[in-house]
Amino acid sequence: MHRILSLLLAVPLVAVGGLWAMASQPQEKPVKKGPNYSKSAYDITPLSPGRVEALAARLSPEDKDVILAKGTERPFCGNLLDNKKDGVYVCKLCGLPLFRSDAKFNSGTGWPSFFQPYDSDHVRNVRDTSHGMERVEILCARCPAHLGHVFDDGPKPSGIRYCVNSASLEFIEAKPDGTLDLPEASRPVRAEVAYFAGGCFWGVEDRFQQVPGVIDAASGYQGGRVNNPTYKQVCAGDTGHAESVRVIFDPARVSYRDLLAWFFKFHDPTQLNRQGPDYGEQYRSAIFAADDKQLEQARAFVAEQQATERFKSRKIVTQVQKADPFYLAEEYHQDYHAKHGGSCPLPTEP
Repeated sequence: MHRILSLLLAVPLVAVGGLWAMASQPQEKPVKKGPNYSKSAYDITPLSPGRVEALAARLSPEDKDVILAKGTERPFCGNLLDNKKDGVYVCKLCGLPLFRSDAKFNSGTGWPSFFQPYDSDHVRNVRDTSHGMERVEILCARCPAHLGHVFDDGPKPSGIRYCVNSASLEFIEAKPDGTLDLPEASRPVRAEVAYFAGGCFWGVEDRFQQVPGVIDAASGYQGGRVNNPTYKQVCAGDTGHAESVRVIFDPARVSYRDLLAWFFKFHDPTQLNRQGPDYGEQYRSAIFAADDKQLEQARAFVAEQQATERFKSRKIVTQVQKADPFYLAEEYHQDYHAKHGGSCPLPTEP
């Protein structure tokens, strides 16, 4: 998923000669309206000032000093420094999961240290020039909670050290079977999945990623006869696969019917085995229903559209069937437009 979280150090940081430098990034996609989601399906839309104020009311004065006033607890005094239990560390203010126990290590610095976050979208980096130093401050991505700082002297594989105040975290211990009983504020959204094929998957994926309520979209292959097909095999026309897009969405924000409507805006469902200059069975129009309910909705939607003025004189050739296995396409196909500095415009409405 692609978002502009900040104009200051929102891009990943890399260590170069012991100094922090911003890694070059391709042009970002337009910021979509509505909620923002992390890769792990958490709603990370920034909380309103009123909501932050309400949450802060339950903090102790000591916690407020660290979380809201950007203070630093004394080294070797935090209650989570020596915690070696399995579980997850969440933001004490808003509950967003920030770090896993398996990423925690003893840095000897006196503060809890982690070599990677729970999800890179959950931690925000900001340049900090206070106290006559230049550092990188880390904040919760969903609320303004100050967590600590990040440095380039961590262990492998990341080489990064997230130095965090215990006061900024709450620890949720895993059960004996390894599962977690997370409170509502620390749970991902109840996501659903849908599959669509409508020509080259680059554009279909890019447009779905801009739809409010869509958590993620990925390019792949579906509806064929070969397991784990490659792009070369699919292009040769020997596998029967379509270039398909897997859409993970928040049904509380966008309905499956809305996605069907967007899909019919994104491509021409009357073109048989092609979309514009792209032709071949792999570019066919298809809806792969994830369950019986989606299958019924998709069939009804296509029949409804066929009766509209738009398709009155043109036959819709979109195939509607239960979902076959979805095979993720090669990495260079994922987020293709974002990687190459472009984006397909989203229609004003479905």
